[in-house]
Amino acid sequence: MNSFFLVILTFTLLMCSFESKAQISNIQSQPSLIDNGIKSLDTLNSNFVDSFPDDNLDMILSDKLDSMVNTWYVQNAFAVDSLENFISSDTLQNELPDSVYISRLQNLDSFIPMPFNESVKKFINFYVNKRRGRVSIMMGLSNYYFPLFEEALARYDLPSELRYLPIIESALNPQIRSRAGASGLWQFMHGTAKMYGLEINSYIDERNDPVKSTDAAARYLRDLYAIYGDWHVVIAAYNCGPGNVNKAVRRSGGKQNYWDIYSRLPRETRGYIPIFIAANYVMNYAKEHNLYSVQPTFKIITDTIVVNSYLNFEQIATILNIPVQEIKELNPQYKRQIIPAKPDKTYVLKLPVGLIGPFIDNQTQIFAYERDKFFPNNKIVLLKEVKGIANFNIEGKKKIYYTVKQGDNPGAIAEKYNISAATLCEWNNIRPNRLQIGQKLVIYINENENPVAKVEASVVKTESPKIQASSAIVPLPLQSISSESALNGEYTLYTVRSGDSLYTIAKQFAGVSDIEIKLLNNIKNTRGLMIGQKLKIPKKA
Repeated sequence: MNSFFLVILTFTLLMCSFESKAQISNIQSQPSLIDNGIKSLDTLNSNFVDSFPDDNLDMILSDKLDSMVNTWYVQNAFAVDSLENFISSDTLQNELPDSVYISRLQNLDSFIPMPFNESVKKFINFYVNKRRGRVSIMMGLSNYYFPLFEEALARYDLPSELRYLPIIESALNPQIRSRAGASGLWQFMHGTAKMYGLEINSYIDERNDPVKSTDAAARYLRDLYAIYGDWHVVIAAYNCGPGNVNKAVRRSGGKQNYWDIYSRLPRETRGYIPIFIAANYVMNYAKEHNLYSVQPTFKIITDTIVVNSYLNFEQIATILNIPVQEIKELNPQYKRQIIPAKPDKTYVLKLPVGLIGPFIDNQTQIFAYERDKFFPNNKIVLLKEVKGIANFNIEGKKKIYYTVKQGDNPGAIAEKYNISAATLCEWNNIRPNRLQIGQKLVIYINENENPVAKVEASVVKTESPKIQASSAIVPLPLQSISSESALNGEYTLYTVRSGDSLYTIAKQFAGVSDIEIKLLNNIKNTRGLMIGQKLKIPKKA
């Protein structure tokens, strides 16, 4: 790489750094390199006023792990009972002596130095003790993602230890999005992603494409190392942007070592190296902590096929009898479940290997299925709200606020306003399981709609004198919903397909919950669904 290109690259990175990610916050560390001699923790702590990470980090890292657990594949491919047992095993265990951690880190023979201090110790404890269950599931997913990471890192002659960066960036969830706008396994910001050739538009976000984002991340790390020549500084720059690192270098009198500029870095970046070291430790010494990966009950072996015409996931799902959510899970780069392909601009579709042949055999039927509905005049038109599919268009709509109350969930709230839960979550950048009582949600409605009237109509009449129809919003917890009305009324029959769960089935029917289906069909064991089984689904107005 010649000097002229490095100058241009450095300037470009500085411009992009103003979009720094800020995904890990309020944590600190101490400057001790184990390969330069082991210092006592007391000596290290005396050099820094802020010796320990901020406890808020637990919530930030937990959110990432929760997002991974709530993905479609984890919810369906991992046995529910086993999943719950592993998650419930998040209990504190006895800590080991510091000398054991130090010795194990030294034995890694890592190309990137692995310091040990109280911050590193805290994050090791977080992963191996506080969040054991989620880490076990993430380890199961690593069997799929790590070969991809290792191949890209080897392609650009980078240290293999960098494959653990996505653990702290995204917890191996390719669809995760931070509040700062970073997205994907490697949590690229928009500007940096565009600079490295990732396509981002209304229909595609290649930051969520595991293959393309991994290649871009490897090139980005390679270029950062060409500038700084210190892997700790490179990892810090990956977190907060080269601009913030350069400011820290300048304020430190031109010093280039990470620990020399540590106190000048943004607070959120000071803990990034300790988390990275902790992730390396955990993935290498999991079994020493009786921590083992949870394997999925079924694995999706995939292959790809090139698409050269507009295609909606619904068309594929209907003809090939595959859940839309599974297609979405395998192709997270397509934002609106549409592949905007053309003869001169083709895209890749990933499917289970067993469906590649049927797709080829039936592709004429697939592309023709309800073509006028999905692509009238062979143009992409965003459909009116479809259950389970997010509609991000807010043009011409009125903005209102909804206050979350006890018993609320995104599905129930969305139903009251005739939108999808996916849309509600996207508008408010929330996850389905992270609602808090008192939280304000933004909702966009048509100007001529009366949301209060809709809410009044949605209130379920009960014999309890405490609940009466009024203009106030009266949310009912899911557990209070009875299937009695469905038993006395009409219902439709649904045939269980491969990969189905009560949750994914309920999502396909507006206003129907998984609990109602369970009660109506007298299901005792939610794991006992069988392919071809007929389920009664209550019809709702």
